[in-house]
Amino acid sequence: MSDARVVLIGGTSNVGKSTVAQAVAERLGFVCLSTDGLARHPGRPWATPDHEVPPHVAEHYRSLTVDELITSVLDHYERLWPRIEDLIASHVDGSGDRPGLVLEGSALRPARVAELTVPYTAAVWLTADMDVVRARVHEAGGYERAAEGERHLMEKFLARTERYQVLMVEAADRLGLDRIDAGGGRSVPALADAVLAVVGARQAGGRPSARR
Repeated sequence: MSDARVVLIGGTSNVGKSTVAQAVAERLGFVCLSTDGLARHPGRPWATPDHEVPPHVAEHYRSLTVDELITSVLDHYERLWPRIEDLIASHVDGSGDRPGLVLEGSALRPARVAELTVPYTAAVWLTADMDVVRARVHEAGGYERAAEGERHLMEKFLARTERYQVLMVEAADRLGLDRIDAGGGRSVPALADAVLAVVGARQAGGRPSARR
């Protein structure tokens, strides 16, 4: 398909990055990792059967404005970037028969990825209409049965998520980077096909397509 050693899949929260990245990794025989595994920022502020919201996470979303929330997460991604660069470089090298890497995460910001000079690396960003993202968050958090305070935290998370996607899309389009619409009912195999098509085109020197 291509000689890519690293495939980067960025996007805001709840657009399906993890699922698509795993499918792409299985197709390529690569390992699949998330930038969340390098260092955690306050994550989802809603409870699930196997997850209670830590007090500091609830306070983070409760006390900060949307502007402060986006500043906080962008600062976190900036601090994380040197570790992401090191991880990418270690897999591009390929020494010791190390497998290729599919790395997904919101911390893969277009402006930083565009600065990479390592070879054999391709990147794509997933987007989705915010109605799709909102429905996923509401379902995951049990919005209909949640208390008012819990709903408020979910809405703050969604506001930050939407703001991040707007900034991400603006940057990707300005830099001529590839992004794929992950909404619209497209299946995971279809989205994996689209990602692999972008990777192949990039490695062959093809022109970018801002939206697929």
